[in-house]
Amino acid sequence: MTELPSPNSATRPADLPVSAVLGLSDKGDYDWARLRGLQYPALAKLAFYRTFTQAILAVFVAQIFVAEVGLIGMGLWMAVMAIVHWHGTRVDLALADVDRRRVTRAEFMRQANTAVLSALVWGAAIVIFPFFGDPGDLMAMLMVVAILVSGSVFFYTAAPFGIVCFIGIIGVSTVLHFAFAGLWLGAVGAVLFTIVALLGTVEVGRTFLTARFAEAAVVEKEEVVSLLLREFEENEADWLWEIDTTRRLRSVSPRFAYALGRPQVEVEGMPLLELVAGRNWDTGQFPPSLHDLAERLKNRENFSNILVQVSILGEERWWELSGTPIRDDRGRFIGFRGVGSDVTEQRKSSEKIAFLARFDTLTQLPNRLQLTEGLGEALRYAEQWRTRCALLMVDLDRFKSVNDSLGHMTGDKLLAQVSARLKSLMGENQLCGRLGGDEFAIVIRDLSKADEINTLARLVIDQLSEPYQVDQHTLYVGASVGSAMGPRDGRTVEELMRNADLALYRAKDAGGGEHCRFEPMLHASAEERRQLEVALRKALGRDEMELHYQPVVDSRSETVVSFEPLVRWNSTDHGFVSPGKFIPLAEDTRLIVPIGKWVMRKACEEARNWPEHVKVNVNVSPEQLLEPGFHQEVVEALAASGLRPERLEVEVTESIFLRDASVARNALEQVMALGCSVALDDFGTGYSSLGYIRKLKFSTIKVDRTFVQGAAQGSAESLAIINAVVAMAKSLDMTTTAEGVETAEEAELIRNLGCDKIQGYYFGRPMASIEAQRLFNNPRILRA
Repeated sequence: MTELPSPNSATRPADLPVSAVLGLSDKGDYDWARLRGLQYPALAKLAFYRTFTQAILAVFVAQIFVAEVGLIGMGLWMAVMAIVHWHGTRVDLALADVDRRRVTRAEFMRQANTAVLSALVWGAAIVIFPFFGDPGDLMAMLMVVAILVSGSVFFYTAAPFGIVCFIGIIGVSTVLHFAFAGLWLGAVGAVLFTIVALLGTVEVGRTFLTARFAEAAVVEKEEVVSLLLREFEENEADWLWEIDTTRRLRSVSPRFAYALGRPQVEVEGMPLLELVAGRNWDTGQFPPSLHDLAERLKNRENFSNILVQVSILGEERWWELSGTPIRDDRGRFIGFRGVGSDVTEQRKSSEKIAFLARFDTLTQLPNRLQLTEGLGEALRYAEQWRTRCALLMVDLDRFKSVNDSLGHMTGDKLLAQVSARLKSLMGENQLCGRLGGDEFAIVIRDLSKADEINTLARLVIDQLSEPYQVDQHTLYVGASVGSAMGPRDGRTVEELMRNADLALYRAKDAGGGEHCRFEPMLHASAEERRQLEVALRKALGRDEMELHYQPVVDSRSETVVSFEPLVRWNSTDHGFVSPGKFIPLAEDTRLIVPIGKWVMRKACEEARNWPEHVKVNVNVSPEQLLEPGFHQEVVEALAASGLRPERLEVEVTESIFLRDASVARNALEQVMALGCSVALDDFGTGYSSLGYIRKLKFSTIKVDRTFVQGAAQGSAESLAIINAVVAMAKSLDMTTTAEGVETAEEAELIRNLGCDKIQGYYFGRPMASIEAQRLFNNPRILRA
């Protein structure tokens, strides 16, 4: 389709500059080839008439001057004229299709050259031939000139540049003849005639171009209308409908018949409402939207895009209808005509979107949006009727372990079972939903007894703690519950949710499987945690961290073989902060990563001052190990301190393999490749430990303090576990370290069980670096 300029364009066809009309410039708002494409197609239609006219005029001139000029001279002139116009005709015919392609500069120049050559041939005759004749012959020649110029201006406007060249040359030739003949008034007249003709050529050319623009615009509009009608007719979702004054169908289109599910002939003349009401026609129980349509038809009202629920051959569908009353020439009502489309699928999509906006797709429970709306309604109801409402926040315990070890697919199936159990517990005025992840919430609209919260919370914890069967796995997770009562614990949705979340956090902090109610003091705890986090973010910059070192001794000789650095924090704002308090906070906020990096560097620097046989055992958190640059951190710490890699032992727990086993394994293999050793800490407290020991070459296995204490108290299970670990370690050429040894009896027991190394308060509490140095100078103070 031809691209037309905008109707609001600043430059309109009537305002085209002369250079654009003539084709001398391609600057401005219009494409040069586009303008020529509008002009030149007319040349092919005029080619024959131009040639015929030029031939008649040439014969006329020859008949006048042949006797004076001579037959040979006139023959040569006519031959040249014939060749020029034969060539020009071919050029013009070649331009017949330029409205469908782009005109080139070369074609433009070839067309102009024809006009120039023709003008030169005529110019020679105008300058020379009248000198051989009398004044009558001169007048005849001037008549020919007038015909050539005026004919070109008014009938050859498709190529204004060529005409300007033609008229210019003809005019100059006429002026030259008058000048040579001494007829100066004639020369002035010829100049004026030429100027007027040139101006006329430009204006007529502009008018022609304007007309072509208008024609092209009309063609384009017709194409657009045809395209729109074709698209409408080809769209199976749309149809035209028409009814008479009795609301019976007429002029039923094939597409409308298809939408009704019946043949065209069968539905012609049938009542529209009866067809679309289906089985409801006999009972009179119509959907409200169908009643609305009937009322509009009855009142003869215009309607647009109304949704109507219809029944087509027993299937419920949704139509979108528009209609307008039809009136005859006398203004009498003769029926309705309109357009319709089947929007059932769009309606289903809209309903699905509405469902997704308010329900969780995995569990089919109400989502956060619906829960907050429900809680808002409950708060308004409580305030209006002076009652109480409640919000219970439920978080699954140990769900992350299931997700990490068995995958998200299993985790999702587990969540679906959890939601089913929660839904079965809900009673009247109770709404449960999923907030996200493994966190759920329960809204109690009308709380008659305060004890109802405790009862429901205990029921939720007990039910969710029962085992689950998922894909041949028996899974155990628990639940923690935090609750807040409205409006006592909060008068707004945000306030009540925040307070219930604080109570949930406290329940999780207590070890899980608990229900905690909100208390005002929890705000103070949350504020303290927030302030502690702010201070912790500044701790490294303020140089508030320091390392203490706990010795690890050989179980036989009781000499120090390594130290485990333990971070301590003496805050400027909070004083000494227990590791049990700030380490979990650092892990939650991922501040453990920069802290762990600092510990690695500091520990390596300090170990450089110890005897060559003493190692440093640095604990690495899962967050730190799984960082992409962990291997480089170790390299930089060793390089900066000058410590030999063999003296650095990296301690990890089994939990790292539950996060991303492949990344963790790759990171540890890179560390081992440097020459460092790797110890598995808290062995036996996690999952699938034997699998990880088989895959990675650990240097040391550390027996957790719970087994040591259990063995000291005579627990047969703890003794068996320690014996099994020691035997396995020896067979795999690994060493064992027993943690948490606090008495001489425990040390002797561990020694007899075959552990290689011992760590605990019996041989030394964590101490400052200067005290650790003193152990090498005076070993006797080891157990002081």
